[in-house]
Amino acid sequence: MSGKPSERRLNNPSGQAEERIGFLLVPDFSMIGLFSAVEPLRVANRAAGRDLYSWHLFSENGDPVAASNGLTLLVESSIDAIQRFPTVVVCASFDPALHASRKLLAWLRRLDRQGSELGGIDTGAYILARAGLLNGYRATLHWENVAGFAEAFPDVNVTGELYEIDRRRFTCSGGTGALDMILSRISATHGHDLAVGASESLLHARIQSPEDHRNMTLGLSLRARHPALLKILHAMDQHLEDPLALDDLAQIANVSRRQLERLFRNLLGDTPSGYYLKLRLRRARYLLEQTAMPVLDVSLACGFTSPPYFSRAYRKQYGFSPREHRRQLHGARQRTGRFKIDGALIPPAEE
Repeated sequence: MSGKPSERRLNNPSGQAEERIGFLLVPDFSMIGLFSAVEPLRVANRAAGRDLYSWHLFSENGDPVAASNGLTLLVESSIDAIQRFPTVVVCASFDPALHASRKLLAWLRRLDRQGSELGGIDTGAYILARAGLLNGYRATLHWENVAGFAEAFPDVNVTGELYEIDRRRFTCSGGTGALDMILSRISATHGHDLAVGASESLLHARIQSPEDHRNMTLGLSLRARHPALLKILHAMDQHLEDPLALDDLAQIANVSRRQLERLFRNLLGDTPSGYYLKLRLRRARYLLEQTAMPVLDVSLACGFTSPPYFSRAYRKQYGFSPREHRRQLHGARQRTGRFKIDGALIPPAEE
């Protein structure tokens, strides 16, 4: 086989018993996501007293890759030199669609045909989905991108959890979620005690389950940890297209209507109906920014059966109507070739 000695070793790891994990870095990848995945592997090796894992960095062309924070990492190889690899994790963040080249997608499909395990960190799931490798699988990605992702890839069971491990696929929402995902893999392969030891060494209080992300998103980010309120918030989040009546929400949490209103007033500084409306409008904004859905379809997908009411509510919340927002996005795309989504740039779904 031709190629550099290091590349030949990557493809022919004779005598290596450790599990080899490759990390494919795309421009603007999440540095914290990558390090959160690599560090538990290093600590597990140290705790075990032997190399259970080795990790390797790749890029599409073999050049150094700049993360979203501006720091640049060297890689071992281009994907051209990697003929096969047991496990590969796509590390992404901003602009995932811009880096899903035909060459990269074909490489990932070839790895899949060879039986490789494939993972994604942050928006890495987007690139796997573009390759058609998440159809029929549970998957997750950064919460800001869940709504648009679900519309663009209806054959993927996107959950929005902290991480998902489903057969030969594993994905996480980014950040320190990668830490919990890798610790979970360590536990499954080498035992719970080793995973807990690695977690403690990293001063990580406990290994979180995938469902913890829901409570974090709905509770910790709002400084609200009341059990009844969390039940209500989760029900609201699950019923944005078909909003529930306030009496139904109160019944779900086994509280009275008056208690429901008091919870929202004291813990969130809002009324239940006002907060519910903001949730639906936020989802509408993500769909307008991340997909090419017609404005009317966005309205219906967020529980607004009256387009004029949707337009008025959207303008009151964001300062412009849904159609004005879509025109702004169209103008930005003509100038840059991209949509800007709270820092993440993603083209419309039909592309």
